[in-house]
Amino acid sequence: MSESLPDNLFDAAYACLMCKTLSAKLTQTQQTAQFYLQADKLAALDFKQQQSSAAQAVIEIPMPGRPLQPPLVAPRDLVKRGLGTPEGRAALIHAITHIEFNAINLAWDAVFRFRDMPWEYYADWIRIAEEEAQHFQLLATHLQSLGYQYGDFPAHNGLWEMAVETADEVMVRMALVPRVLEARGLDVTPGIMKKLYNIGDLRAVEILEVILTEEIGHVAAGTRWFRYACERQNLPPEATFAKLLKTRMKSRIKPPFHEQARREAGFTETEMSLLMQTGSSFG
Repeated sequence: MSESLPDNLFDAAYACLMCKTLSAKLTQTQQTAQFYLQADKLAALDFKQQQSSAAQAVIEIPMPGRPLQPPLVAPRDLVKRGLGTPEGRAALIHAITHIEFNAINLAWDAVFRFRDMPWEYYADWIRIAEEEAQHFQLLATHLQSLGYQYGDFPAHNGLWEMAVETADEVMVRMALVPRVLEARGLDVTPGIMKKLYNIGDLRAVEILEVILTEEIGHVAAGTRWFRYACERQNLPPEATFAKLLKTRMKSRIKPPFHEQARREAGFTETEMSLLMQTGSSFG
């Protein structure tokens, strides 16, 4: 492995997670992904040995590495801007860009934190980290074409706060981050694309089309490993998902629901009915 990268999967994931500058996080993510996604690289690893030799133990991470900007504020303190102005359009693109930045960290944390999974699990989340970094770069470049930089608008930290809340167990993480928070991206992206199309931002629509297609695969990975974790504990997946929504979610999941995308991502008819029956209040 490159001399600049840790020679251990969990240490390498932690190094990506804690990079503080955008350039370092993107470069480290690309290099780490390229190394570990080589044919048979992960399949050949002795994960017990990797875990025992990792210099960085599994620890609580209140905040991953991030640049000083954007400032983080409570969601209620974010200024709502209409799409009718250039600033409003940039603010929307910035918000989506921030989601993708957080998604890079979420993917690396899924690798770093949960160390008793099959090699295919790590392959999924390393690939996802790489794709999230690509999404971020596409959006950040488009934001620059509008005259703004990532960091020019405030943002909130809700995605990472859920990562902290679900750090106790891989089953809970897979249920509530990919299958709830990230799945909301599947639901709302078509509506955002329509609005951007109507104001003539065709490049943003093209980017979101790419992201939507790949995010279906990311949510599907959450579904796959949620069911694996349930099977390992002899728990029924559908009932367990419903229970986690009721006991761990603080707010309800509201329509619209992108039914086709969710089904492609592995949601069953029972789960879709659960979401649509109430619109959906679990707390």
